[in-house]
Amino acid sequence: MKELVIEAANVNLPKVMVFIDEQLEAVGCLMKTQAQIEVAVEELFVNIANYAYDKVNGMVTVQVSVYEAPLRVEITFIDNGKQYDPLANPDPDISLPAQRRKIGGLGIFMVKKSMDDVCYEYKDGKNILLIKKNLT
Repeated sequence: MKELVIEAANVNLPKVMVFIDEQLEAVGCLMKTQAQIEVAVEELFVNIANYAYDKVNGMVTVQVSVYEAPLRVEITFIDNGKQYDPLANPDPDISLPAQRRKIGGLGIFMVKKSMDDVCYEYKDGKNILLIKKNLT
């Protein structure tokens, strides 16, 4: 497992993306799959940076684990911010025209649709969000 502990601030998104890309490229991840993972990582990190902490930036831990048989990656985001389960909200009704949809939720919806599994738990005062993606 590789780990990056970084301030949950939007200015750190490029560092997070470089960290993720290094791990994916090391295992020969296909570009299409890497792009899907990058979109999910960006959405989740930006949400933590913008909403987890009140008026101060806290820290976020990003962990990347690679498993074989089947080849897959698991990325975990851990923060000490406000307890929030992004999976608890209903999915947006994408059949409605954009102007009739409620604001919010589309990014998490995209994460859930593009990843093979998304899990959330709140444990020991920490939000823990795990995404999984098969690489084969």
